[in-house]
Amino acid sequence: MATFRRLLGFLHPYRVAVAWSFVLAFGAMVMTVLIPYLTGQAINATRAHQRHDLITWAMAIAGAGVARLGLSAARRLVAGRVSLGVERDLRNLLYEHLQRLELGFFDRQQTGQLMSRATVDLQSVRFFLGYGLIFIGQSLLTILLAAIAMFALQPGLAALALAPTPFVILIAQRYGRRSRPALQEAQQRIAELTAEAEENVSGVRVVKAFAQEERQLERFRHSVQRVFDQQLHATRIQARYTPMISFLPSLGLALILLVGGRDVIHGSLTIGAFTAFYGYLLMLISPMRTLGYMLSAGQRATASGARIFQVLDRAPEITAPANAPALPDGSGHVSLEHVSLTFDGASRPALADVDLEIEAGSTVALVGAMGSGKTALTSLLPRLYEASAGSVRIDGADVRSVDPVSLRRAIAVVTDDPFLFSATVHDNIAYGRAAATREEVQRAAAVAQADGFIRELPQGYDTLVGERGLTLSGGQRQRIAIARAVLADPRVLVLDDATSSVDASTEQEIKLALREVMADRTTIVIAHRLSTIALADEIVVLEGGRVTAHGTHEQLLGRSPLYREIVEKGMPEQVFMTRKAAGAVGL
Repeated sequence: MATFRRLLGFLHPYRVAVAWSFVLAFGAMVMTVLIPYLTGQAINATRAHQRHDLITWAMAIAGAGVARLGLSAARRLVAGRVSLGVERDLRNLLYEHLQRLELGFFDRQQTGQLMSRATVDLQSVRFFLGYGLIFIGQSLLTILLAAIAMFALQPGLAALALAPTPFVILIAQRYGRRSRPALQEAQQRIAELTAEAEENVSGVRVVKAFAQEERQLERFRHSVQRVFDQQLHATRIQARYTPMISFLPSLGLALILLVGGRDVIHGSLTIGAFTAFYGYLLMLISPMRTLGYMLSAGQRATASGARIFQVLDRAPEITAPANAPALPDGSGHVSLEHVSLTFDGASRPALADVDLEIEAGSTVALVGAMGSGKTALTSLLPRLYEASAGSVRIDGADVRSVDPVSLRRAIAVVTDDPFLFSATVHDNIAYGRAAATREEVQRAAAVAQADGFIRELPQGYDTLVGERGLTLSGGQRQRIAIARAVLADPRVLVLDDATSSVDASTEQEIKLALREVMADRTTIVIAHRLSTIALADEIVVLEGGRVTAHGTHEQLLGRSPLYREIVEKGMPEQVFMTRKAAGAVGL
């Protein structure tokens, strides 16, 4: 009930429209209830050979039908607008909340699970709040009005006809208790299926490269079967209870035909009154069926609402103080003081008691084995993750005390696997500065050595990039990502192995361009190549989440065995794997 009440809260902005929906539904039901009465009067007029009255009653029936048509159409239009409005509000609220959640939340969530909540679950909630409640109210109102009319016509017959109603209510309650957990599990399995499908589509290149289509198909079939089994279980519950809700009123119908027919034969009840009464009784059957269906929809909506609220109730773990100031002006001085970081679920820290000072305008290379904490360290600067201990400062300001938007606009990151949106090349480069002109975009692309290949694309800068940029080569994607960072004009630039997907010739061109970009700008380079290390003014060696040495190339040759081994072998990847196999610690 708590979930249901929360769902009802989303109707608050539309309370006037909801009220009008009920008013229109009431008017339509009044016309519906009036038609059997008018029909009975027309039959009586026919038996009495009153032609004028028959025409009058027939016109009244037609008028009531037209009025019901208009009121029903208006009610559907208003209810539809409410339904779509609730869906829009919920979807915007869910997406807005997802944007506020920290990166760690997404590390632990499947994309398909989140997409299922934003689509399948929202559709269930939308249908019930927009239409289901109106249908339930309309059904209850129809039963009430029909019951009043039946008691007004023949109290004894009415009591007999409505005798099964308490049993219908009891069955509906039991159905609700049984179906809710079954439907909630069905929604969960649908989400798992969505996640499986999303993963298969996103990883189609790997699937085909390893010829694992049959394996993935088998996994998908298993997920489909799980959905089928659970939905079949929910359907069996529905099949057990819903037909009973429709069957019990039919018993009342049989009794009325027997008792009422006898009264007509004996002359104690007119054929017109009996016809009207019979019409009212038939009116009860459809609302009873609708109630059964809408109760099922309500249970499904409640189950979906619970899944949506699981996300909405997840409070962001990384927040800024109220009215947090913007990052103060500066040149990009970076300071880490006794910083530690442990990811959720990890048994060992990614960083442990790290002290590091990076002067404004300098270039620092981070060197270390895979999992030594290089990327973890740089992710703390824009506060993508929260340090478990210690403080991270940019130009003297603790990153926890400033506005995250201003902080992240001052820092640009280029990763070894850059993400591009399904948009034009221009829009991808201008992502950090949407108002940038074409000339500014072209200058940034030229700096990143991307202008040449972009102009050779079918529509140049207006060429649409495929999903995740898969229509471009790895080197092209990285150069566009570098251009995006250049255009953002950050005070701190992070290059996370940003030249790993380009050939040697292009790498040299990019590095020549980067020297210009890095001039008078604080730059942190995560280096896996000796040629990249040459860009740095200072080199920091990380091992097991700790800073084990830092200095210039010449200084580290004498201080750091790991660095000396990297230089001597000239193949850091081989060194990393050798040390890892020997038991080096790191995440």
